Amino acid sequence: MDVRNRQLAKPAGPTVLKAKKLVDVESDRNPKVSDVLPMPLYLTNVTFFTLFFSVVYFLLTRWREKIRTSTPLHVLTFSEISALFALLASFIYLLGFFGIDFVQSLILRPSADVWAADDDEMVEILKDDSRKVPCGAALDCSIPPPKVVDQVPVTVSVSIPVPAFEMTEEDEEIVKSVVAGATPSYSLESKLGDCRRAAAIRREALQRTTGKSLAGLPLEGFDYDSILGQCCEMPVGYVQIPVGIAGPLLLDGREYSVPMATTEGCLVASTNRGCKAIHLSGGAGSVLMRDGMTRAPVVRFSTARRAAELKFFLEDTANFETLAMVFNRSSRFARLQSIKCAVAGKNLYMRFCCSTGDAMGMNMISKGVQNVLDFLQNDFPDMDVLGISGNFCSDKKPAAVNWIEGRGKSVVCEATIKGDVVRKVLKTNVEALVELNMLKNLTGSAMAGALGGFNAHASNIVSAVYIATGQDPAQNVESSHCITMMEPVNDGKDLHISVTMPSIEVGTVGGGTQLASQAACLNLLGVKGANREEPGSNSRMLATIVSGAVLAGELSLMSALAAGQLVKSHMKYNRSSKDVSAVASS
Repeated sequence: MDVRNRQLAKPAGPTVLKAKKLVDVESDRNPKVSDVLPMPLYLTNVTFFTLFFSVVYFLLTRWREKIRTSTPLHVLTFSEISALFALLASFIYLLGFFGIDFVQSLILRPSADVWAADDDEMVEILKDDSRKVPCGAALDCSIPPPKVVDQVPVTVSVSIPVPAFEMTEEDEEIVKSVVAGATPSYSLESKLGDCRRAAAIRREALQRTTGKSLAGLPLEGFDYDSILGQCCEMPVGYVQIPVGIAGPLLLDGREYSVPMATTEGCLVASTNRGCKAIHLSGGAGSVLMRDGMTRAPVVRFSTARRAAELKFFLEDTANFETLAMVFNRSSRFARLQSIKCAVAGKNLYMRFCCSTGDAMGMNMISKGVQNVLDFLQNDFPDMDVLGISGNFCSDKKPAAVNWIEGRGKSVVCEATIKGDVVRKVLKTNVEALVELNMLKNLTGSAMAGALGGFNAHASNIVSAVYIATGQDPAQNVESSHCITMMEPVNDGKDLHISVTMPSIEVGTVGGGTQLASQAACLNLLGVKGANREEPGSNSRMLATIVSGAVLAGELSLMSALAAGQLVKSHMKYNRSSKDVSAVASS
């Protein structure tokens, strides 16, 4: 924003950002290692490849001789010591895989201020625009008033950010290569060694290929290195989603400020009202009933009898200890809990369930299942593994097996809301809430043939909390399985409300939880990262917070429906007051 205002303050005429070539700056400040090599780069690569494999062969041969002659392995000759040093040197070089230029890009990464401007004003602008804080804190959403300039009077109606990345001639050549198909877009990070630069080049190539502008999609202010190889491939920017806070939510004697990332008006406000009603009534309580992630591979035999034999073998308690030992080798946190099987003709579906610590656990359980499948091949060589997931898990799909057996964390959360709070805060009464819940959430859902959907809008809250805390948004499908119950208590004066959620799938380590913004939201809840004293307790606490937030959201929305406030509140808070036609015509 500061860059835009400075540009408007300049005399008439277009402002052009002139940047020197990145390669020139790098050559002046950080000379390449390859420049001092006595041989061309390709000969250096060949030399190190040959040295590496020759030394490995030599050492393996020597160690085999020592084993045969019972010579201690730690007794080394001069030639073996030299070979070890050569192995270490060649291994360090080959870590780059593409040669010394790639290693240099990792070690001598260009700093954030390598762009040098030709005039003093642009140097000052770039210094002002440099960000030294995490991306979430660096984003300034405030709009300062436009500066009044005598020379060039300008009326600004739409803020258009000026890109901080200028394409060099080298970048331009790479863009043309990507557009022509000579350079694969997915390989830019590995070839350039600079994730930020790769995203900018890919973005420009995409705009030229499609003929569509990505001007509204931010590029700056994000750490692209943090998502490489784990969160997102081939990035061209990031989407901004506002995060609101509902609370404090008084749950199990503790207060939580619940972060919710959403673009739906009224959602945070409504959940916040529910939190207020719960807090004024003494808080909510939760119970964790189960904690186990599932994975169900499918295997095939030549006959149904053979499939049944494996089913009996897996469900025999005498074999469980051996299978658990094989399974648990995959991780120090993975602990096999149960195996349930289902036969369909010659096919067998095996539903493994295990604890996964503070991780959501899909990768962890998959590795354990693979260990067991490899072990079973010894006794069942005719077993044909068709897939490590046979949808009997069931992941990212509504399924009765999750609704009945549970998956992830199974939680019940309840609260007793005082009658005065129902009338004064929720603007309705206990009798109306109980009747509406019976006719809407129970009877209405049954009429619709709902599967796990006996609630008002549990998925709204689950999705918002999941996005804010770095969970897998697609697992909102089964995590939103919820039945909301309401009944009058204390001679009909007060309201007892509960939500039962059998398959909340959350984690506090891995995936999107490590990104700066999402980690900040987890830190706000006090569940960031893994709990070293009691592994798994952070993810279990997060699951109870999700259920508590759902309880607040259900209470508030049902009250709005019972009082006839839904349409009125959405028209007030979920409609933009801007003149859309004026913006569109500008």
